[in-house]
Amino acid sequence: MEQQNIIDAIVHFEDQAAVHKISDALLDLLPSQKNQPVVIICIGTDRSTGDSLGPLIGSFLHEAGMNFFHVYGTLENPVHAMNLKDILAHVKKTYKNPFIIGIDACLGRIANIGEIKVGTGPVKPGAGVNKKLPEVGDAFITGIVNMAGHLEFVVLQNTRLNLVMKLAKKIAAALVETDRIYDKKRTFQSIGFNFVKRKSAK
Repeated sequence: MEQQNIIDAIVHFEDQAAVHKISDALLDLLPSQKNQPVVIICIGTDRSTGDSLGPLIGSFLHEAGMNFFHVYGTLENPVHAMNLKDILAHVKKTYKNPFIIGIDACLGRIANIGEIKVGTGPVKPGAGVNKKLPEVGDAFITGIVNMAGHLEFVVLQNTRLNLVMKLAKKIAAALVETDRIYDKKRTFQSIGFNFVKRKSAK
């Protein structure tokens, strides 16, 4: 039986506390082991507006600079259907027992456009356009960029860049925040203290 993903948080990008809520959800999912690397794989292509969410996030993260997280997939060097298998093989060869966060755009109900989901389990790239690609990640972040239904490929091509940019900025900001405080969490846990999370506004 196929394992179902567990959604730990659903946040709309217009939520004033979206960045903190996404960060808190990620902190609950990330490993506490000091020696387990965290790798973020941002999937998508800049040749399709709707599918550019992942590469935009990757580029924002590279510009911000990561302290502990390793990032693959940018506008300049995207991770897409043609190279995904090779990138996954490279990551598993380069890092010992990596914890992988898969990031991708997705389609959904019209009422859910703009939502960001964080959860346990892999992201399934290409599912919305009937492509069979490897599942990616121990955890996932997805952003709903447009409506599912018919002609998904065309829908992704005609998604508004304005929406994709707003989603990408919120997700990237949350990952930058998580990267900044992640080591503190692991340090507290390694010496036996409970890490007190920030209380996000409801």
